[in-house]
Amino acid sequence: MKILKNLLPLFALLTVSNSFAANEGDAVHELFDQILRAHVSDGRVDYDAIQFDTRFNRYLDLITNFDPDRLSSRAEKLAFWINAYNALAIKGIIDGHSPKSLFGRYKYFKSVQYDIARQRINLYDLEHEIIIPLGEPRIHFAIVCASLSCPALRSEAYIASKLERQLNENASRFINNSDKNDFDGKQIYVSRIFEWFEKDFSTHSGSLQKYLAQYVKDPALVQKLEADALKVGYLAYDWRLNGKRGDG
Repeated sequence: MKILKNLLPLFALLTVSNSFAANEGDAVHELFDQILRAHVSDGRVDYDAIQFDTRFNRYLDLITNFDPDRLSSRAEKLAFWINAYNALAIKGIIDGHSPKSLFGRYKYFKSVQYDIARQRINLYDLEHEIIIPLGEPRIHFAIVCASLSCPALRSEAYIASKLERQLNENASRFINNSDKNDFDGKQIYVSRIFEWFEKDFSTHSGSLQKYLAQYVKDPALVQKLEADALKVGYLAYDWRLNGKRGDG
């Protein structure tokens, strides 16, 4: 029975469609892609539906036992860990945890441990010790901690073959979303994400404002940002749930 149990994730992987991706690193995420397409709409997540979708536990089994050494490229690694983070963030909500309160955030991000890729880790360490060191600031528009001020969860999984397009779309949508950032006036107010991870953005582009300038659509604003000419403030973060959960 133990041998059969260990083989179940492999059997699940073998059932995914060959048309989904050309490599194993992409193919492992087809189940998650199916789940997101079925239960996420415009960034709103139906957590109750995901809880009772048998594909979700099958996907969790796959990524729990997956050997990350089989990921050959940086894009495959980024796609794998972003998807893993988003799946575990969903699981945290399904399991009854919530980042809505200060204590809830501590528990949600740091106390709760998950089995992923043959290791045990919490969401905070998954982000800070595995994903961020891959050196891609756009991950901050891709990993989603189940809250309204977070980036919108895509209705598709991340895969290496589409990753560049997916991350660029995310960055543009998030930065130009007036619910996330306010660029009116001489002082701009941006998401707390840009405060918490300013080093990631400024290291990439020289300053936070220069990073924003890459994606902002208003040419006049771009000039000001490129010159670091604006004062920057930060908006309050809305930790309310980004979707539907029957128990509140």
